[in-house]
Amino acid sequence: MCAQQLVLRQRMELLRALSCGATAEPLDCVLDLLLSWGVLVWEDYQSVRGLAKPLCSNTRDLLDLVYSKGEQACSLLLAAFNQVLPESQKAGLCFGKCRPVGLNAKGTPTTACQVLLSDRPILVRKLRDRLDDTLDALLEAGCFTSKDCDEVLLPVYTPSQKVRRLLDQVMFRGEGAANVLLRYLPQEDITTPGKEEKQLSAECLLYQKKLRSSVLAQAHFLSTYGGTGRFSLDDIYTESLLELLPADRATTALGLEDVVGLVGTLNEEADTVLVSGEAGTGKSTLLQRLHLLWARGVLLTEILLLFPFSCRKLSAEKRALSLKELLFLHCCWPDRGQDELFQFILDHPHLVLFTFDGLDEFRKSFTDEERHCCPTQQAPVPVLLFNLLQGTLMKGVRKVVTSRPHAVSPALKRYLRKEVFVKGFSPEGIACFVRKHHSDPTIANRVVESVQANTALLGLCHIPVFCWIVSKCYKELLGCGEGSPQTITDVYLMVLQHFFQRRVPQEHQVLGKGWLQEHLETVVRLGRLALEGVETSCYVFPAAQMQNCGITEQDIKLGFLIHCKDLSDSTDCSRYEFLHITLQCFFAAIHIVLNKHGNRSVIPKLFESQCRPLPGLNCMFLRQCINHSVEDDTNTEETPNLQIMAKFVSGLLSQRHRNLLSRSCPAVTLEWRAKQVLKCLSTGMQRHFKTIPRPVEGEKKSMHAMPSFVWLIKCIYEMQESQIAKEAVAKLEVEHLKLTYCNIGPVECTALAYVLQHLQSPIGLQLDCNTVGDVGVEQLLPCLHVCHSLYLRNNNISDEGIRKLVEKGIHCENFKKVALFNNKLTDECTKHFAWLLKSKQNFLSIRLGNNNITSQGATHLAEGLGYSQSLQYLGLWGNKIGDKGAETLAEALKDSTTLIWFSLVDNGVGNSGARALAKLVRRSTTLTELWLNQNCISRDGVEHLIQALEVNSSVKDVWLRGNNLSPEEVEELSLRESRLTF
Repeated sequence: MCAQQLVLRQRMELLRALSCGATAEPLDCVLDLLLSWGVLVWEDYQSVRGLAKPLCSNTRDLLDLVYSKGEQACSLLLAAFNQVLPESQKAGLCFGKCRPVGLNAKGTPTTACQVLLSDRPILVRKLRDRLDDTLDALLEAGCFTSKDCDEVLLPVYTPSQKVRRLLDQVMFRGEGAANVLLRYLPQEDITTPGKEEKQLSAECLLYQKKLRSSVLAQAHFLSTYGGTGRFSLDDIYTESLLELLPADRATTALGLEDVVGLVGTLNEEADTVLVSGEAGTGKSTLLQRLHLLWARGVLLTEILLLFPFSCRKLSAEKRALSLKELLFLHCCWPDRGQDELFQFILDHPHLVLFTFDGLDEFRKSFTDEERHCCPTQQAPVPVLLFNLLQGTLMKGVRKVVTSRPHAVSPALKRYLRKEVFVKGFSPEGIACFVRKHHSDPTIANRVVESVQANTALLGLCHIPVFCWIVSKCYKELLGCGEGSPQTITDVYLMVLQHFFQRRVPQEHQVLGKGWLQEHLETVVRLGRLALEGVETSCYVFPAAQMQNCGITEQDIKLGFLIHCKDLSDSTDCSRYEFLHITLQCFFAAIHIVLNKHGNRSVIPKLFESQCRPLPGLNCMFLRQCINHSVEDDTNTEETPNLQIMAKFVSGLLSQRHRNLLSRSCPAVTLEWRAKQVLKCLSTGMQRHFKTIPRPVEGEKKSMHAMPSFVWLIKCIYEMQESQIAKEAVAKLEVEHLKLTYCNIGPVECTALAYVLQHLQSPIGLQLDCNTVGDVGVEQLLPCLHVCHSLYLRNNNISDEGIRKLVEKGIHCENFKKVALFNNKLTDECTKHFAWLLKSKQNFLSIRLGNNNITSQGATHLAEGLGYSQSLQYLGLWGNKIGDKGAETLAEALKDSTTLIWFSLVDNGVGNSGARALAKLVRRSTTLTELWLNQNCISRDGVEHLIQALEVNSSVKDVWLRGNNLSPEEVEELSLRESRLTF
């Protein structure tokens, strides 16, 4: 009989062998062996042991997983059982004839993390007697904190379990921690990773040293954040929030080492990792930090050679190059042994990493049409780049690419290993960044307090580039007489004012009210240069182009333009770029708004091209409106940059900035252009409303937001006029607005609330799978009174966000439903929901699945449930309620006359909990569905439920899949009660 058949036939016996005892040690030993033999990868292990589930559930998951992997995996599973189980438990079991493969059969591990997997059984034995010393070594090296050590040493764990927790923690921290652990251990019986490094020739070692030195020099300073000055990256770098896309059910915060690591791998055959994020969220800085730590030997220690590329620089490369020329000309030139070095790269691709920063700035579109797989044959740079990313060229080399989210075509996304989304700063990150920026703690505290006191500004500052502007312009922020900034346009006018302030003689303290008019010529020149760049997808400007726009040396000294060393050479050393792409878009918008002789079609075409993209409709239309002499070319559409420009145009033409601009442009012209923007925004919104399909019979009328809907909302917010917001949504007649997977962060939440608060009828607002966070929740509060339902699944929301939501929600008559699956909620949040249920007697639904709620949280929630005379739906799937919590909830709900649906799926509920829930089933007159899948209920608990169902005909379904029942019991119980679903 084959191994798969043996596993299937003996499933119950195998399950009983590992889960019948009071300890998880047998299961853990089997997992150790399967990891070391390569049957399981690290993600498999996490899926089996990563969540706090009953032992029997974990064992079932393991059996299902290995069975799906085929014959060889099943034979190794049986071999692991044979090795782990004591002889007394082997009676009656058949383990087949296959033996486990040795380590050599699956190859020598090349990284320290791979060693932790391949030698895991040995490491568990070796570390049991030296656990304290090992933790001290990790603590001293900075890999662990004292809190990490305490979590490992919890007294509830056995010595072996403590070692496994230690190894798991090290795996999460990546190669740096793994190397520290392996260096500490005696090397007998431990595999040494990266043996190829010892075989490097003298030429290769010399080149590696030169490459590290080159990368270190490039990565040490963050020049683009300083204007005329430079910051040490060590001094200013603050970690951004990182998340996998698509979001996993058990999403955890990612570290920098996880960007290249195994966590989140979706396509194991692919080599390219995409790091995506909106403009200004810190993608380039994150990549620069990764470069710096590699050059210092702190991170990615298994990578011998790292080649950093700028897509902006590659886009300007006109020559056809071979891969060899691309590496050495654009990264680091070898002093000798080029052929030998290149051959080493070809022979050891797994020891090499390529990074490409700013794929959205590359002018050519990705295409599968032209294949190129020869590393020595020359080809155009776009062909080389795209074949590298898709793996046709240099398969096995790891690549990391940064880009804005929508700039990566579906054709390229097919070749991604995974996608990591950069979300910007957390509220704590904002405060950390500001304090790093100011050496004077008094000033830093004043800036932090000012930001935290202004919710709109706090939302903006989660984007690092805006946080830098606020930190840079703190004097203007703290001394702002016309109110603190509310919009992105406000922030950029503040930075414009700040840079001009530096030109004011020392005896004059501040700029006058006409400061923009005083510097109008400079602004116009910079605006013309910026607009020409956006039109032609140009971000780096040679001397000739700057001269054509009249840019002077004084203009450059202001700091808006910085020297671009990467693209300056011996023939032209005067290439410059704007501090940030958003600043270039801002100046381009100023030029459109203040151009006295501009074509009247410019603004309509700018907005129309974003609201209704048509074949061939791109920024060429904008160019032809501004300059009729422009001829057509092959440049591609720059939708993200045009949208940023349009937002700035909207903000600049708002009434609040009319006085500032009217000194530099006729008021009649500004009024006309403002009316054009208003008409465009109104037309764009109406187009969206017309696309709403008729609802299916019995369903609510819903609107799925189109890609440019959020952008239109943000443009309306930039204008800061409530009448515009009212008119925008006056004709929106839907019961449900869906904005899932739309990259909705705090900035977008501010704009949405500003507009949606004017809705005439209540709606359900669905924001699942975005980046709302606690700050975004606070931004949404102004529109909560028009939300009958709020869906915020997978949004990184904590108990603090819930506190603010409930404080507002209890005063909103329409607010009746909330869904918060997969956030960061703990027992603390249940206190707030208990308050909500006590205070609000029309609340219908609370869904809190896949959070960290325990029996203590159930006790808090039960206090509110006892008062509720309206709650119909209660979802607590995937928490840690347990028997005690189930009993408490059942007692609180026993007299409910409204409860219809109740879920305790995957909560560790056993027979005592089932008995308590059976009493609820017996007494309830309204309950129709009870969900108890994936728990620990055995026959005894089911018997109580059957007895309760015999006296209650209103309950339609009780779901019991994945509990402790044999196939025979399932069949028998199903026949006795048809409403039980197994």
